Amino acid sequence: MVGQYIGQTAIKTANVIDFALDGILFVDEAYSLVNGPQDSFGDEAISTLLKRMEDDRDRLVVIVAGYSHEMKKFIDANSGLASRFSHYIEFPDYTVKELAAIFRMNAKKSQYTLSADVEKYLEGYIGIRTAKRDRKFGNGRWVRNIFERAVEQQAVRVADIANPTKEQLMTITMKDVGIKLKDPNASVED
Repeated sequence: MVGQYIGQTAIKTANVIDFALDGILFVDEAYSLVNGPQDSFGDEAISTLLKRMEDDRDRLVVIVAGYSHEMKKFIDANSGLASRFSHYIEFPDYTVKELAAIFRMNAKKSQYTLSADVEKYLEGYIGIRTAKRDRKFGNGRWVRNIFERAVEQQAVRVADIANPTKEQLMTITMKDVGIKLKDPNASVED
């Protein structure tokens, strides 16, 4: 929605809105319109969006999304935003069980199996790693990154095996994930 030069932003924003007419315009990370290095361009995009939300109110639904704290700043950046965005839905972070399910889903989707000990300790590992969530916590993206790093580590580990079996090629182990135990009967540690 934001252009590189003065005057481009209104045109780009209008084009995006035209495309969304009679449908929904979903703006993810909408707060970036007020947090960017070129705030005047973001202001121009917001002004254009507000005008079109009023002019085309019967043909356009606008949903803005982003992290709660940053979205508050976005709504507060222009007095017209608060009156036009009157309904808020806040989605809580995924639970440990849900994050583990996302990890398992990614593994299944990529045709990997998890070793029995990964299955056993995955939720504990995720619980410890996510116990102190801050505003930078990426939620689903965080667990996807953990999975992708595990796949990278698995590839490095398997590369050292002379003639790996199909099972070795398709199994993610504790070492791949980064789960370390002091004692097999102890709790998971980071």
